Amino acid sequence: MPLQIGQTAPGFTLFDSDKSKVSLHEQTGNNVLLLFFPFAFSSVCTTELCSVRDNISRYSSVQAKVFGISVDSLYTLAKFKTSQNLNFTLLSDFNKEVSHSYEALYETFSYGMKGVSKRAAFIIDKEGLIQYVEVLDNAGDQPKFESINSKLEELV
Repeated sequence: MPLQIGQTAPGFTLFDSDKSKVSLHEQTGNNVLLLFFPFAFSSVCTTELCSVRDNISRYSSVQAKVFGISVDSLYTLAKFKTSQNLNFTLLSDFNKEVSHSYEALYETFSYGMKGVSKRAAFIIDKEGLIQYVEVLDNAGDQPKFESINSKLEELV
Protein backbone atom coordinates (compact mmCIF):
# COMPACT_ATOMS: atom_id res chain seq x y z
CA MET A 1 0.00 0.00 0.00
CA PRO A 2 1.44 3.41 -0.95
CA LEU A 3 2.58 5.79 1.75
CA GLN A 4 -0.18 8.11 2.92
CA ILE A 5 -0.29 11.73 4.03
CA GLY A 6 -0.30 11.88 7.82
CA GLN A 7 1.60 8.66 8.43
CA THR A 8 5.04 8.57 9.99
CA ALA A 9 7.76 8.66 7.35
CA PRO A 10 9.90 5.52 7.14
CA GLY A 11 13.18 6.16 8.93
CA PHE A 12 16.54 5.69 7.28
CA THR A 13 20.25 6.33 7.51
CA LEU A 14 22.24 6.70 4.29
CA PHE A 15 25.69 7.92 3.29
CA ASP A 16 25.90 11.25 1.54
CA SER A 17 28.29 12.22 -1.24
CA ASP A 18 30.79 13.39 1.41
CA LYS A 19 30.81 9.88 2.96
CA SER A 20 28.94 11.02 6.08
CA LYS A 21 25.92 9.23 7.53
CA VAL A 22 22.65 11.15 7.35
CA SER A 23 19.60 10.01 9.27
CA LEU A 24 16.02 11.12 8.76
CA HIS A 25 15.61 11.02 12.54
CA GLU A 26 18.31 13.72 12.84
CA GLN A 27 16.08 16.03 10.79
CA THR A 28 13.30 16.15 13.41
CA GLY A 29 12.38 19.81 13.87
CA ASN A 30 12.93 20.58 10.18
CA ASN A 31 10.66 20.22 7.21
CA VAL A 32 12.27 17.84 4.73
CA LEU A 33 11.90 17.51 0.97
CA LEU A 34 13.03 14.10 -0.29
CA LEU A 35 13.57 13.93 -4.04
CA PHE A 36 14.17 10.43 -5.37
CA PHE A 37 15.69 10.37 -8.86
CA PRO A 38 16.77 7.55 -11.22
CA PHE A 39 20.35 8.42 -12.17
CA ALA A 40 22.97 11.09 -11.74
CA PHE A 41 24.08 12.67 -15.02
CA SER A 42 20.91 11.73 -16.92
CA SER A 43 19.29 14.69 -18.67
CA VAL A 44 15.95 14.81 -16.81
CA CYS A 45 17.58 14.27 -13.40
CA THR A 46 20.15 16.96 -14.11
CA THR A 47 17.43 19.41 -15.16
CA GLU A 48 15.35 18.65 -12.06
CA LEU A 49 18.17 18.91 -9.55
CA CYS A 50 19.71 22.01 -11.14
CA SER A 51 16.29 23.67 -10.88
CA VAL A 52 16.28 22.89 -7.16
CA ARG A 53 19.84 24.26 -6.92
CA ASP A 54 18.79 27.48 -8.62
CA ASN A 55 15.83 27.87 -6.25
CA ILE A 56 17.47 26.72 -3.01
CA SER A 57 16.71 30.05 -1.32
CA ARG A 58 13.01 29.27 -1.72
CA TYR A 59 13.47 26.06 0.29
CA SER A 60 15.65 27.75 2.88
CA SER A 61 13.04 30.49 3.34
CA VAL A 62 10.43 27.89 4.32
CA GLN A 63 12.90 26.10 6.59
CA ALA A 64 13.04 22.97 4.45
CA LYS A 65 16.05 20.73 4.07
CA VAL A 66 16.38 19.16 0.61
CA PHE A 67 17.82 15.69 0.04
CA GLY A 68 18.26 14.01 -3.34
CA ILE A 69 18.25 10.21 -3.19
CA SER A 70 19.24 7.71 -5.89
CA VAL A 71 20.68 4.23 -6.13
CA ASP A 72 23.91 5.65 -7.54
CA SER A 73 27.06 5.07 -5.50
CA LEU A 74 28.21 7.84 -3.18
CA TYR A 75 31.24 8.27 -5.47
CA THR A 76 29.05 8.90 -8.51
CA LEU A 77 26.89 11.30 -6.51
CA ALA A 78 29.99 13.20 -5.35
CA LYS A 79 31.09 13.72 -8.97
CA PHE A 80 27.55 14.71 -9.98
CA LYS A 81 27.20 17.17 -7.11
CA THR A 82 30.53 18.81 -7.95
CA SER A 83 29.97 18.93 -11.71
CA GLN A 84 26.54 20.55 -11.31
CA ASN A 85 27.43 22.74 -8.29
CA LEU A 86 24.53 21.29 -6.34
CA ASN A 87 24.00 23.04 -3.01
CA PHE A 88 22.04 20.39 -1.15
CA THR A 89 22.73 16.89 0.11
CA LEU A 90 22.74 13.83 -2.17
CA LEU A 91 22.23 10.45 -0.52
CA SER A 92 23.21 7.05 -1.89
CA ASP A 93 20.56 4.36 -1.59
CA PHE A 94 22.86 1.87 -3.28
CA ASN A 95 21.21 -1.07 -1.50
CA LYS A 96 17.77 0.17 -2.60
CA GLU A 97 16.25 -0.20 0.87
CA VAL A 98 14.98 3.38 1.24
CA SER A 99 13.61 3.58 -2.31
CA HIS A 100 11.79 0.32 -1.58
CA SER A 101 10.40 1.52 1.76
CA TYR A 102 9.08 4.69 0.10
CA GLU A 103 7.65 2.58 -2.76
CA ALA A 104 9.72 4.58 -5.21
CA LEU A 105 11.59 1.77 -6.97
CA TYR A 106 11.25 0.42 -10.49
CA GLU A 107 11.44 -3.35 -10.64
CA THR A 108 12.67 -3.00 -14.21
CA PHE A 109 13.86 0.24 -15.75
CA SER A 110 15.07 0.92 -19.29
CA TYR A 111 17.71 -1.29 -20.88
CA GLY A 112 16.74 -4.11 -18.52
CA MET A 113 18.19 -2.41 -15.43
CA LYS A 114 16.58 -3.59 -12.22
CA GLY A 115 16.05 -1.69 -8.98
CA VAL A 116 16.28 1.95 -10.04
CA SER A 117 14.72 4.76 -7.97
CA LYS A 118 11.57 6.26 -9.43
CA ARG A 119 11.32 10.01 -9.67
CA ALA A 120 9.39 10.92 -6.53
CA ALA A 121 8.89 13.73 -4.04
CA PHE A 122 7.95 13.50 -0.37
CA ILE A 123 7.54 16.28 2.15
CA ILE A 124 8.06 15.29 5.76
CA ASP A 125 7.08 17.79 8.44
CA LYS A 126 8.96 18.76 11.59
CA GLU A 127 7.33 15.90 13.52
CA GLY A 128 8.30 13.28 10.94
CA LEU A 129 4.87 12.96 9.32
CA ILE A 130 4.40 12.71 5.56
CA GLN A 131 2.65 15.80 4.20
CA TYR A 132 3.11 15.32 0.44
CA VAL A 133 3.50 12.24 -1.77
CA GLU A 134 4.23 12.17 -5.49
CA VAL A 135 5.64 9.02 -7.10
CA LEU A 136 5.95 9.21 -10.88
CA ASP A 137 5.83 6.13 -13.07
CA ASN A 138 7.26 7.99 -16.08
CA ALA A 139 10.88 8.91 -15.36
CA GLY A 140 10.63 11.66 -17.98
CA ASP A 141 8.11 13.60 -15.91
CA GLN A 142 9.07 16.18 -13.29
CA PRO A 143 7.51 16.53 -9.84
CA LYS A 144 4.90 19.27 -9.47
CA PHE A 145 7.14 21.86 -7.84
CA GLU A 146 4.35 24.43 -7.61
CA SER A 147 2.39 22.00 -5.43
CA ILE A 148 5.51 21.11 -3.44
CA ASN A 149 6.31 24.77 -2.81
CA SER A 150 2.71 25.55 -1.77
CA LYS A 151 2.72 22.68 0.73
CA LEU A 152 6.07 23.76 2.17
CA GLU A 153 4.79 27.31 2.62
CA GLU A 154 1.79 25.94 4.55
CA LEU A 155 4.14 24.18 6.96
CA VAL A 156 6.10 27.27 8.02
